[in-house]
Amino acid sequence: MSQERLDALNALLAQDPNNSFVRYGLAQTLLSAGQLEQAAAAFQELIQRHPNYSAAYFHGGQTLEKLGRLEEARRIYEEGVVVCGRNGDLHTKSEIQGALDLLP
Repeated sequence: MSQERLDALNALLAQDPNNSFVRYGLAQTLLSAGQLEQAAAAFQELIQRHPNYSAAYFHGGQTLEKLGRLEEARRIYEEGVVVCGRNGDLHTKSEIQGALDLLP
């Protein structure tokens, strides 16, 4: 991850803290850089600010799985299934359900 990219995303968030696209980009950038704790926190913040942002549940859950926080991942996935069902996002719902079904 380039520090410049991270700085740019944080600058954009400072201008508009409710920009869901930028917040998702920050979480994904942190995830790609292997900064799992920070990525998990960023996905959680995205879900809190934008509870209908379907992809945040899938990627947030996967991040928590990588951290070994399986019960938290399960909770995020379960919430995501409900949100996606309510929003009619059947593709993401099926991805989240698949991830949920694979949890031990």
